Amino acid sequence: MATITAADVNKLRQITGAGMMDCKQALTEAEGNFDTAIDILRKKGQKVANKRADRSANEGIVIGKINKEGTFAAILMLNCETDFVAKNEDFKKFAHDLVDLAIAHKPKTLDELKSLSLNGRTVGDTVSDLIGKIGEKLELSQYACIEAPAVFVYNHQGNRLGTIVGLNKTGTEKIHETGHEIAMQIAAMAPVSIDKDDVDPGVIAREIEIGKEQARQEGKAEEMFEKIALGKLNKFYKESTLLNQEFVKDNKITVRQLLESQDKELKVTSFQRFMLGA
Repeated sequence: MATITAADVNKLRQITGAGMMDCKQALTEAEGNFDTAIDILRKKGQKVANKRADRSANEGIVIGKINKEGTFAAILMLNCETDFVAKNEDFKKFAHDLVDLAIAHKPKTLDELKSLSLNGRTVGDTVSDLIGKIGEKLELSQYACIEAPAVFVYNHQGNRLGTIVGLNKTGTEKIHETGHEIAMQIAAMAPVSIDKDDVDPGVIAREIEIGKEQARQEGKAEEMFEKIALGKLNKFYKESTLLNQEFVKDNKITVRQLLESQDKELKVTSFQRFMLGA
């Protein structure tokens, strides 16, 4: 049996907002696995923060940029151990140098980025060099890029959160304003996919299972479980898929309607969202 510490219980409480005893019981039942414990709490109808923004995580910086043509965007996460180092000028400059390198060479993967040369050394080796200089563990942990007819970036103040997004065409009225607003929408609302059809089947199955268990916990008739679960799944789609979310700047319309108001053929091709601690 896993040992559940007070620190573990408090961490789960910070993640979910559920009570201390509920968190302890869930962790015990899950044998210390946090993701399983979160599902247990959800099935019991306990309060669970959708974004899990308070999950303990390493410090660092998230930074995204686009090329001058506005057709390629890159975003990365560079982690460190402390907030003190995250604010270090050498650390921040290195992160900016890395994303500038990505913009220049357009690597497709994190491994490709790590193999690029920066000042005569590979990026991977340069990270090791900086560890010796700064004195604590550093890790280039995430990287993604988007190439599209129009790309946009949003870096949240403090560089703990950033997004990039691609659109399928340019030349529409207010395209730059719309692209920027969608990048901010992704930052604020953390969608899991562009549309309903893009959601991972495993995620859908998990949401249906949780919906059925919630109905059972609420004492609903068994023959209603499927219908109730599908209703909760539709709510999930509205809250968690980009095009079906309410537009944060005008909740009378969805993001899909925002795009259609600009151009019926305007589409989101892809997006990426990086957040420290997510």
